[in-house]
Order: sequence, then C-alpha cells, then structure tokens
Amino acid sequence: MVRGDRVDGIEYARRVNAAAELLATEVPVARAARVLAARYGVSVRQAHRYVEQAVAQGRVAVPEANVVFTVKLPGSLAEQVRAHARAGEATLSAVVAQALADFLRDDPGGRRPGS
Repeated sequence: MVRGDRVDGIEYARRVNAAAELLATEVPVARAARVLAARYGVSVRQAHRYVEQAVAQGRVAVPEANVVFTVKLPGSLAEQVRAHARAGEATLSAVVAQALADFLRDDPGGRRPGS
C-alpha cells in the first residue's frame, strides 16, 4: 500500500476486527493474512499487520465517523479557539469537540448559557 492510500481509523478498525474474527474461528495466522489481503486488496505484509494487531488486542472499537458541523462565532472567540489549538498542538476540530463534550457532560439538563 502506498503511504497516500492509508485507511482512516474506521476502516482500520474494521480490518483489525475482521482479522480477530478469522482468528476466533481458529484460522491460522498466515491463512488469515492471505484472506485479508485478498478481501481488502492489500499486500500480505500489510494484512499481517492487521492480524498482529488482532493478536495483540483482539477486537478494537470502531470510531464514530466525523461530520461537518458549521457554526458562526464571534471573530474574537474564533481566534481564541485557534490560539488554544495552536498552543496545545491540536486541531480546531479536536479542541471544539472536546469543549462541546465537556459542556454537554457538565450540563446534562440542556440549560441555555446565561439562564
């Protein structure tokens, strides 16, 4: 597989889980790698990496897909978020997702800010 053709976290988890399922049915490691290589159109070497991950961890959680969620913010707030992301070497999406998750966890009743 060419580096530019890397799969996302969702597809990676699916492939590791497919390897785990094969191993659970007592398919030998080498055979599991060949099956995965054919199924996903990857090299046997790459498929072996999926199998090795499955051996080490078993099934892995499939991450939730991200969606685009556009909001309008005051310019000063947007700049504060950008600065926070840069300082923490994080993406804007990661900073906003964490902030919203924290807010919703701390505000389970759905109260509006300022009320």
